[in-house]
Amino acid sequence: MGRWEADAQGRLRQAALELFTQRGFEQTTVADIAERAGVTERTFFRYFADKREVLFDGSSALQKAVVEAIAASGTSRPPLATVVAAVASASPIFEERREFSRLRAAAIAADTSLMERELLKLATLATAAAEALRATGVPEPAASLAAQSGITVFRVGFERWIADDSGGSLAQHLHDALAELKALS
Repeated sequence: MGRWEADAQGRLRQAALELFTQRGFEQTTVADIAERAGVTERTFFRYFADKREVLFDGSSALQKAVVEAIAASGTSRPPLATVVAAVASASPIFEERREFSRLRAAAIAADTSLMERELLKLATLATAAAEALRATGVPEPAASLAAQSGITVFRVGFERWIADDSGGSLAQHLHDALAELKALS
């Protein structure tokens, strides 16, 4: 290892995505990631518990942002609109990292265990959103239905956003997906 360089975590994240894309998730080791990033394996483990966490370490920050936005929203909107607005309020986090989001989605889509983990993280987010709705006074089953539907809107809108080369915003894709969901009833 040569001279110390800043942003080891960012370099590790970038190296992992590159390797996952080139070799596949299962064929990439922590040692490979660390070497590509120019750090030691020990440095890798300072930032990530395992190589999956390179892809999922932002989940808790997203959950926190969504729960806080729901709590701050009060009762002025219907529950489903509240969840979608809460997720949309976190969209600047994603907008800054669009290319990372695209590469991350491709890596996850290529590996069944990562797809399962992604679904688990989304289910956890929906459970937290339902709990936050209940805390604002939304009764069951409305809280659970709104939370699950809102996270589905997020998933669909997010998938469209990363596929959109025209530069459309994540918030707009979420709004469009919500409108399509509403049109189904």
